Amino acid sequence: MHSAGTGISARQSIRLTFAMLFSSNFLPTTIGGDVVRLAGAIHLGFDQAISVASLVVDRLVGMIGMAMALPFGIPAYFRYMPAPVTATAITLPWLEPLTTRVRRFFQETLQAVRVWLRHPRSLIAALGFTWVHMLLTFGMIWLLLNAMGEGISYWLVMGLWSATYFVTLLPVSINGMGVQELAMTFFYVTIGGISPSSGFTVALMVRLLQTLASLPGAVFIPGILAGRKGK
Repeated sequence: MHSAGTGISARQSIRLTFAMLFSSNFLPTTIGGDVVRLAGAIHLGFDQAISVASLVVDRLVGMIGMAMALPFGIPAYFRYMPAPVTATAITLPWLEPLTTRVRRFFQETLQAVRVWLRHPRSLIAALGFTWVHMLLTFGMIWLLLNAMGEGISYWLVMGLWSATYFVTLLPVSINGMGVQELAMTFFYVTIGGISPSSGFTVALMVRLLQTLASLPGAVFIPGILAGRKGK
């Protein structure tokens, strides 16, 4: 938002972000948080087109960051998945329409991010902040698992959480509730080799910590939606 020339302050950015995080825990998938953040940005007087485009870029940068972490789990994926299954999956008929949708998504995204393509440093900086957030998230999961006596490596935690992240993007529940826990338990137990009890426990702990961390957003939502500008 800052690199697009909106003049947003750090305080306003923090308020919008916490409001988005809090709303995401109670509205369908992650779209609920995006709507609240967009409404708050518009009420604060920021350009609507820039605000919408910033949401797209924010999501895209986050997906790129997670995609960069996904390869760390590839060795474990191949050890788990038999070779015939892998070869068959490559030729599945649903890959063609999926490829078409992905291509259309990137075309629409390119239209939305033109303003940031003129400021590549801001995109690189945003990706850097994304990696800081990701490394801290991986560290949280690694600490929880090691406290439960699971000797899983930090690198494998990275690869398996990135896979969980992409599964959680499926819009089938409120903020991925249930989907995230099921996917995380499956990946870490089946591929990561931890015990089922540890997998289910760490999945619940991650959800609890994420929810607790978003609680300040409940304080910011009324003021944001009322259009109050911070001095």
